[in-house]
Amino acid sequence: MRSAPLDPLSNAAMTGAAIERCAREGATLVVLPELAATGYVSDSHALQPIAESVADPGPVLAAWVDSARTHEVAVIGGFAERDGDNLYNSAVTIDTSGRIVSVYRKLHLFGQERDCFKPGNLGLPIATVSGVQVGVLVCYDLRFPEAMRIMALRGAEVIAVPTAWVAGFDRTVPATGRIGQVDGAVVQANLNQVFVVCADTVGVITDNTFLGRSVAVSPFGEVIAGPLSPDQEDYAIIEIDVAQVSAARHRGPGIDPFANRRTDVYGTELGYQYGTASEEKEKR
Repeated sequence: MRSAPLDPLSNAAMTGAAIERCAREGATLVVLPELAATGYVSDSHALQPIAESVADPGPVLAAWVDSARTHEVAVIGGFAERDGDNLYNSAVTIDTSGRIVSVYRKLHLFGQERDCFKPGNLGLPIATVSGVQVGVLVCYDLRFPEAMRIMALRGAEVIAVPTAWVAGFDRTVPATGRIGQVDGAVVQANLNQVFVVCADTVGVITDNTFLGRSVAVSPFGEVIAGPLSPDQEDYAIIEIDVAQVSAARHRGPGIDPFANRRTDVYGTELGYQYGTASEEKEKR
């Protein structure tokens, strides 16, 4: 998508139309890009007046809730979240009844985002959406593989990733086709045996040129949609079978990547999430 910078009214209308179009074509979950509500802007003074919150929805969150309820489709999208004087780069999950079931605040801030947003403080929530366990990450979070692994260990079947991919991680960026961010999503879907759906931004805002190439990947590491256009608005409707998650995790006798983990060597995911290195040493 190509969001209008600092224009939530335009973005509410545009995203609402996109949600309706996808729902009419059979979608039961629509994933929108990072900061789709405001455009990818990291200027706290500009964002503060138009940021939204679950307790005080603005035009975009209100539009998404209404679209979800009207079209009976779940929605995940990125927005600038206001909590008192603090701003967060967040993503909301809305179920098919129009109920907000989860808010994820981006854990790993990228570049100048650190001058605008606070680091996420709500952990790694997983929401039940139409009977499916769905987790959320935002863009740069993909560079920290422990985040997706923790959600997979907790039972996530689909990881939705609103993104605003820019150049910098690849030595060169091809004009079309796969980029490093897509390759990373493919590898993590395969390693964690989850569906990964990345919805990206296109266009230019200030000095950022976005790379597009939204992609969906199966638990076997198969690209099932995309990469989409690098510079034009685009969308894809995909059908997923969550039974593939279990099939990918249980490959045969003695081949079960999660059951075969050596937690006696490197601890459990909760121990390393909440404990310090010194605390772990004391436990041993």
